[in-house]
Amino acid sequence: MNAAAAAAAAAATITSGLPLDGVRVIDFTQVMMGPVCTQMLADHGADVIKIERQGAGDLSRSTFGPVAGQDNPIFCSLNRNKRSVEIDLRDAAQMALVKALIADADVVANNFRAGVMERLGLGYEDCRRINPRIIYAVGTGFGETGPYAHKGGQDVLAQALSGVMARRADAELPLSIYPTALADYAAGMHMVQGILFALLQRGRTGVGQKVSVSLYNSMLAMQMQEAAMIMMADSEVNWAAMPLSGVFETKTGALVLVGAFKTHPLRDICTALGLPDLSLDARFDSLAQQFEHKAELHRLLRERFASDTREHWLARLEEQDLLSAPVRDMREALADPQTLHNDMIIEGRDAGGRALRFVASPIGLSGVQAGLRCGPPRLGQHTAEVLAQARRLVQGVAS
Repeated sequence: MNAAAAAAAAAATITSGLPLDGVRVIDFTQVMMGPVCTQMLADHGADVIKIERQGAGDLSRSTFGPVAGQDNPIFCSLNRNKRSVEIDLRDAAQMALVKALIADADVVANNFRAGVMERLGLGYEDCRRINPRIIYAVGTGFGETGPYAHKGGQDVLAQALSGVMARRADAELPLSIYPTALADYAAGMHMVQGILFALLQRGRTGVGQKVSVSLYNSMLAMQMQEAAMIMMADSEVNWAAMPLSGVFETKTGALVLVGAFKTHPLRDICTALGLPDLSLDARFDSLAQQFEHKAELHRLLRERFASDTREHWLARLEEQDLLSAPVRDMREALADPQTLHNDMIIEGRDAGGRALRFVASPIGLSGVQAGLRCGPPRLGQHTAEVLAQARRLVQGVAS
């Protein structure tokens, strides 16, 4: 084999597997924050063993309608590429097998309230004694200690307490809940990052460590720009309230306009809309004046946008290189040509032959492609094989 062929073969070997092949995760998480983290790990090759309560399993298996049941789409969307084990953690023999799995694992993850894992005898110190190399990832609502440590953590509560819910495009709008689980997803992705950081450091030191994230901290971190403005300049910034941005109705649906990153954005907007140059009007000739007279400015823009179709105005705005887009619903977004081009929909079938369609991992790697290796597990689907593996580990230690 010549040098070029040898190099090609070596490159193929490096990229033939997924990045986390060989990493084993013992997953005690449920609902969203934890499962979205462990699914990301599973998508990229980790062997994720999902520990579930006997007879019930992950709360998301049964608490979401209208398609209720243990294999509803909410559960399925967060648990592909995992193995499910039904365990009664009150049973000493089964607990011993779980500890054997932890002794052979790389990561333990949970998102219970503070103190729950410790009461089970599976806290960080317990697991570190079993396996000093373990990466122990904890996701909570507000932190493991402090005034809110034992408060029930949930996405909407984190939105409210962190200041996110109070942020609106217009102070006249009623307060409302953001309709996507923003805190759960952000904290889950922070948990992924923490686990990967800890695995990298363990590769140098040989020692594991604890990774801690919370819904609350993730929501605060997401507002880093706004927070710095308050703390350093005693001022507030609200990107949704900028005077040259907004959602406007047309004859055929709504569009969003962001009048930013331009030298003369209002002039260009007026050119696109066929309006006189409002930047020459004393009411709108500076950013401060535009803020002061935003209601009048938006009234003029709304009237103009309402006079023609969305397609017409989007084309005109694009001609002026203005940031704009149609406001779409989820069904439209899923069918969008860019969604399909980006391979953001993955399809397959579960063990029973049911068709599966999910949003894919948003991370693209040039050397490997994460995908659907196996469908979301039925409750306890892998109990026998995983516990048999645990018994072999126990016997290996005993011998």
